[in-house]
Amino acid sequence: MRRVIAPFTSLAFVCALAFAAAAQVNPPVPAPSGPVNPPGAIPTPTPPATTAPAPRASGAATPWPVPAGPEETASPVPAQATPAPIATPTPPPIIVDPPQVGVEPNKTATARINGVLGTLSVTVADGTIATAQVDQAQRVLFVTGMKLGTTTVTVTDSRGVSRDVPVRVAYAAGSAADTTTVRVTGNPASVLYLRDAIAAAVEGAATLRPGASVAVTPELVPVKRDLGVDDRTEIDVPVTIAGDGYFTVNGSTHVVLENVALPPIEPARLMVSDYPERLSANGVLFNATLDRTQAQRFLYYHFNPSTEPARRILLKARNGGNAPATVQMIDGAAGPGGNEMEIGHLSTKRFLVRQARNEGVVRTLAPGETVNLVNHPLPPGTIVSAVMQLRLVSGDPLDLALVAQDAKSPSDLSFDTTQLLVGGAPHARGTYPVPTFYFDRTYDVAGDDLEIPIGQLPLPNLRSGEALSGDYGVQQTMNVVIVNMTRGPHAVALYANPRGGRATGTFLIDGTVVQAHALPAFSKFKLWQERINPGTYRRIRIVTMPEGGSSYPLRLIFAPDDGSPAPGAPGSLIY
Repeated sequence: MRRVIAPFTSLAFVCALAFAAAAQVNPPVPAPSGPVNPPGAIPTPTPPATTAPAPRASGAATPWPVPAGPEETASPVPAQATPAPIATPTPPPIIVDPPQVGVEPNKTATARINGVLGTLSVTVADGTIATAQVDQAQRVLFVTGMKLGTTTVTVTDSRGVSRDVPVRVAYAAGSAADTTTVRVTGNPASVLYLRDAIAAAVEGAATLRPGASVAVTPELVPVKRDLGVDDRTEIDVPVTIAGDGYFTVNGSTHVVLENVALPPIEPARLMVSDYPERLSANGVLFNATLDRTQAQRFLYYHFNPSTEPARRILLKARNGGNAPATVQMIDGAAGPGGNEMEIGHLSTKRFLVRQARNEGVVRTLAPGETVNLVNHPLPPGTIVSAVMQLRLVSGDPLDLALVAQDAKSPSDLSFDTTQLLVGGAPHARGTYPVPTFYFDRTYDVAGDDLEIPIGQLPLPNLRSGEALSGDYGVQQTMNVVIVNMTRGPHAVALYANPRGGRATGTFLIDGTVVQAHALPAFSKFKLWQERINPGTYRRIRIVTMPEGGSSYPLRLIFAPDDGSPAPGAPGSLIY
């Protein structure tokens, strides 16, 4: 093994010395380069030779040739450097504000033009839709609508720079009223009611194109406090009017709000419109006359199937007399919505609360004028309901008509009010003699339970048509005296016990609103509880009304407290 390695080691040592010596020799200096194809008559001075730096020896020898680096590559040097081209600056664009122009037929809209140089010129792609002119001094574009459609206006300045401006010619969806007066009642009128009443009044005061709709969000109505009797205030209310093919209008209406003093309404009759309950055509659903001798309660409940077009329900009042007529209305409306029990519940709750506070609106009709007291949207597959009270304060009798019409039709269309719609399953439509039942009862804690039936007695129809089953729209007012003549305290409670099927409920118990979710048939849920001390008595007042969409009758039961969950507690459907 050693004899083989020794000669190889000596040979490697010799090779290393040879490579080291070669690395220490400077490379040849390249000849200086001159210009390419120099002229023969003019001698070119030769630049002094420049010695290139010697490359450093590598730490480890390698038998492979090392490729020349970039600094070792000779390249010809041009005689004169060619300057780089200078980029042409981009001219500033023309700016039009707004960038798109919307204008109504036979009206003119303007747009400001900025970033221009020199004289402006304008061209219109379709001059039958719009025309355009420019104010050279003010840099303003004037566009006049000629007919419905879209086109383009091109603005060009002296540099040849241009800007295309899209133009749409269409009608505005409508216009908001500049001002309106809203007269209300209430002791006082609450903020929540005022917002709803103002929103409805501002919507009714707006002017709409066919098919357009107006929206006033009650939460955006800037009312901050209750309004007492004989008080007034003024506010500005935002309004949005929109519709397919129209320009959306965002405006505002100045509202003068007044609370006028009027006594509570005591109705003499109940009017009901629940037939046809399922709508399949447009027309008159109910008609009546309102005079000063009798106030009226009015309930309507109607469903628009999903196969039907969008509709609205209007309650029209016409003053056929020669003098102004003033009407007061307390309104509890709900919907549109798809849950019939929820709609019936909300409508009844709103009415009972507003009636207790005497919260209503007061409107004056000029001689010969027809107004919509109610404008209730009814899209396909939804239900609407309302309970209201109407009183003619002054003037000649008013003609009332409840109308179903296409949602896109003008709301001021006239109808033959003598022809009523028919069809479908029979439901109540007519006038009924008892709008309110009164109960005065005594409950002895040592005696039997006290049961008060709600919605059990059918009412005859004063017109031809169905009797009123379930007493829907009939207020039930109960005054109960609870007596404890024993020697010890007694815990008593008031229970709701549906007898016809699932039922919701609203109960004003000594002025406090107590509500029931859908209670199963024949269930028993506690509405109120209290301990009655020995030798004392307790008066309690309950006001309620059977609710549309629910299955009545229902029993209210005064009985000993059975220990079931209290109202609002876990496990209770009462809140």
